[in-house]
Amino acid sequence: MRRYGKHTDEDDIRSRPNRRGNRPRTHIRPKHEDAAEGMVLTVDRGRLTCLVDDRVVTAMKARELGRKAAVVGDRVALVGDLSGKKDTLARIVRIAERSSVLRRTADDDDPYERVVVANADQLAVVTALADPEPRPRLIDRCLVAAFDGGLEPLLILTKSDLAPPDKLLELYGDLDIPYVVTSRAELESGEAVERVREQLDGRITAFVGHSGVGKTTLVNALVPEERRRTTGHVNAVTGRGRHTTTSALALPLAGAAGWVIDTPGVRSFGLAHVDPSRVIHAFPDLEPGTEGCPRACSHDEPDCALDDWVAEGHADPARLYSLRRLLASRERGEGD
Repeated sequence: MRRYGKHTDEDDIRSRPNRRGNRPRTHIRPKHEDAAEGMVLTVDRGRLTCLVDDRVVTAMKARELGRKAAVVGDRVALVGDLSGKKDTLARIVRIAERSSVLRRTADDDDPYERVVVANADQLAVVTALADPEPRPRLIDRCLVAAFDGGLEPLLILTKSDLAPPDKLLELYGDLDIPYVVTSRAELESGEAVERVREQLDGRITAFVGHSGVGKTTLVNALVPEERRRTTGHVNAVTGRGRHTTTSALALPLAGAAGWVIDTPGVRSFGLAHVDPSRVIHAFPDLEPGTEGCPRACSHDEPDCALDDWVAEGHADPARLYSLRRLLASRERGEGD
């Protein structure tokens, strides 16, 4: 065995030939300057369906992206076969910076957050007024996730033929959230669909709601050419419907410029990832009053400066109550 001293002549060292004949590995990533831009429509077991111009392309994530995952709504750069033909596969090489993110955790003790939708402008929280009964705590949690992720909330109340909306609307009146009330007859006639479409025009809207509230039925009415199997009968014992949407799916809004993202029905909406300091941004009338708050203030403690801010007449007390109710939903179960 040959040994080398301290003053080795590098030209005297022989390197092993590359028997495979392939290029040596490098840490320099390709720039892919010719990559095409696209939008992720749905994700299914590692395969991503993307819209590139007017073509639907199947793709997979490039290894060089590591653990970074693309989700529905992501703007991505793709290379490879972009024809959209059967049995072709493209490759996602870049994921653009997100303008908004809808996230949730499995429960409040789960440290792992899941990105549900990216780049949506609006979160439509769909809830039935009866059959099943509305769950205000779950609605509160969805609103917190919307405020935290940079989405504007929209309430869609269904089945108004079974129960009046007044009590639920009074609960959220001080939040100034736009809403649409629908009935079964209005959905069948198309009248309610038009009112909802007005709120969605020109925007990317993610729909969320627990099973049985009519979310997928409404999405089918908004996007009739993309029929989705609707929810079956609501269980008379649990008051819950069967899950029929198993993965998020982005669909072009019929008759208007916009996108609808249908998400799976949720039974819980964990908020372990939410920082109260981000939720306050959705309350511009209260936010200036937090300057005197102690560090890491929960905004619901004796030293919170918001009490004095409201007492001095800078904001309505009902607004502070609404903020604290939403933040308290992080500490309570959805059914409380």
